[in-house]
Amino acid sequence: MNSLIEFFNALGKYDFLQSALVTAIMVGIMSGLIGSFIILRGMSLMGDAISHAVLPGVAVAYMLGVNVMIGASVFGIIAALLIGFVAANSKIKTDTSIGVVFSAFYALGFILISMAESATNLHHILFGNILAVSDSDIMTTAIVLGIVVLFVVLFYKELLITSFDNTFAKTYGLNTTAIHYALMLVLTLVTVSALQTVGIILVVAMLITPAATAFLWTDCLETMLIMAASVGVISSITGLYFSFTLNWASGPAIVLVAAVLFAISFIFSPKQAFFSFSKRQRTKEAATTQTAEEIVR
Repeated sequence: MNSLIEFFNALGKYDFLQSALVTAIMVGIMSGLIGSFIILRGMSLMGDAISHAVLPGVAVAYMLGVNVMIGASVFGIIAALLIGFVAANSKIKTDTSIGVVFSAFYALGFILISMAESATNLHHILFGNILAVSDSDIMTTAIVLGIVVLFVVLFYKELLITSFDNTFAKTYGLNTTAIHYALMLVLTLVTVSALQTVGIILVVAMLITPAATAFLWTDCLETMLIMAASVGVISSITGLYFSFTLNWASGPAIVLVAAVLFAISFIFSPKQAFFSFSKRQRTKEAATTQTAEEIVR
């Protein structure tokens, strides 16, 4: 209780902690929204690929002295296009092309980081440092959050149809390729915005875990979006609290809280839950036994 009071007192006293809290909340919302569509489309590996592929873009941006968002977005888009090109023009499957491309981009990023090491230390990009966000970082995150919300609201129907039945979407007349790459662009923007919070290594966890947690509780997409965003916010705030009071790294703390919420949902949620599955299994076995006894009689 004392640590909680101390945390709230610090929030009212330190500007850097207020900035960190606002940024964490925004990242939690946008991660939950976009992550929902990522897992419904079975594109978790693509999210992982994009999060790693932006690393060389971040390094190049630092070396050229331009906005990190620009460099990371360019390389994220290039990676998405390259993955699609390789998958469409070779006999290898999409997951294989994803692995080849994102590992190559990740390796290139490390090499570029080592080249820029004398001027700027970029290793905080890997693990995040939400307590060091600047006013420009907050503004950038707010803009990306606005883009994400606008994208989901304007193209909700298209995203809904293409996420559940891509074949029907094509017959319906939707440009599924354009929708796919638009989602990849927004995913790239969200990934870059989350770098300062949880870092490249853990950003995919924030994209997947809150959405996966919400998926266990509902079959309604609208409800899933709201729940995923809420789980992202709760994870971000609670993780920031543990980071401040226990001196944990902010990124891992946020992701760990999200993982705990998923574990709780896995155990207690009515959909695909451990206890629910066990109960259904016992009910099925009891019904089978009863039917067998009736046959014998």
